[in-house]
Amino acid sequence: MTATTPAPEPDLLYSEEEDALRAAVRALLADRCAPDAVLAGLESGRPHDADLWRELATGIGAAGLLVPEEYGGAGAGPREAAVVLEELGRAVAPVPYLTSAVLAVTALLGCEADRDEAAGPLAALAEGRTLGALAVPLTTGPGAAGPAPVRADAAGRLTGHVTSVAGAAGAGLLLVPAEGPDGPALYAVDAAADGVRIEPVTPLDLTRPLGHLAFDGAVGRPLAQGERARAAVGRALLTGAGLLASEQLGLAEWCLTETVRYTRERTQFGRPVGSFQALKHRMAALWLDVASARAAARNAADALARNAADAPVAVALAQAYCAPVAVRAAEECIQLHGGIGMTWEHPAHLALKRAKSDELALGTPGHHREALAGLVDLAAP
Repeated sequence: MTATTPAPEPDLLYSEEEDALRAAVRALLADRCAPDAVLAGLESGRPHDADLWRELATGIGAAGLLVPEEYGGAGAGPREAAVVLEELGRAVAPVPYLTSAVLAVTALLGCEADRDEAAGPLAALAEGRTLGALAVPLTTGPGAAGPAPVRADAAGRLTGHVTSVAGAAGAGLLLVPAEGPDGPALYAVDAAADGVRIEPVTPLDLTRPLGHLAFDGAVGRPLAQGERARAAVGRALLTGAGLLASEQLGLAEWCLTETVRYTRERTQFGRPVGSFQALKHRMAALWLDVASARAAARNAADALARNAADAPVAVALAQAYCAPVAVRAAEECIQLHGGIGMTWEHPAHLALKRAKSDELALGTPGHHREALAGLVDLAAP
């Protein structure tokens, strides 16, 4: 009789290695991504902070966390990537980590049968030599992808348009879901190739630029076909949505911490405004929200790392909860800062714009609530 190996138990605590990774990323961001530096770069026309990305991707090795060691990566997993995203959320860092190191990498890893074809792109992404982008609208949530708007002929020539693709500007590699002659397929396309046009779009969150993609006969390299292609894109969207909750957690934590600090220093009628009962109640309620968001985000990252059967449940729950918490924390940050919170010079508006953008990214809270209701067989009201 063959003994079965028990499934790993959930673990929401941070390991020593994860704490060390957090310290390294936080130190880098404190040195290279202060709020005034982010504000100064907003209207520079650059798709991201290239110097910061180089330090994060190669200096710390964050770009290759999800890439197996055989392809030049760190061979880590979603828990470690979640820690990085927490810190990037705290700083509202203008780097393409979610789009390249999470979405693009996970989609490539899903091309099991064509690892030889995916090996080169995976190594390039892990080393930070190129950036990748999954060519789906940013608002596409897990399970929400319908028929691809791009068509491919037998020679792999692509035709069609994809709107609002995060990370398209500045990307060197585009991973394009398309309808091929034999059904769904996933193609790798050089962003600089003939027949590819990227039209920049002005987004709400200027730290995460969007672009419309147009393909007019661009030649793509097939990475996966049929159900494998559909599964690769689905896994990328699920992983992205689950880890996005950690970015939202970090953002909400920064908002709470900054608000508490400010209300301790700002005085009115000879007292710190944070000592007023009404404000203390609001901050205490927000603290409870953030603590719950941490549990939800960590649970999603851990479920993805264990490849747990209930990972879709954990991801839907995390996004349904963490997205509104991040928005509420940013709104409270601005309101409790008073007039200064409404100024361009204060970074609170960066947090609000990122929170509102993240609320739409990879599925709205409503989308995830509907998905959760179906996953647990609970009819929505």
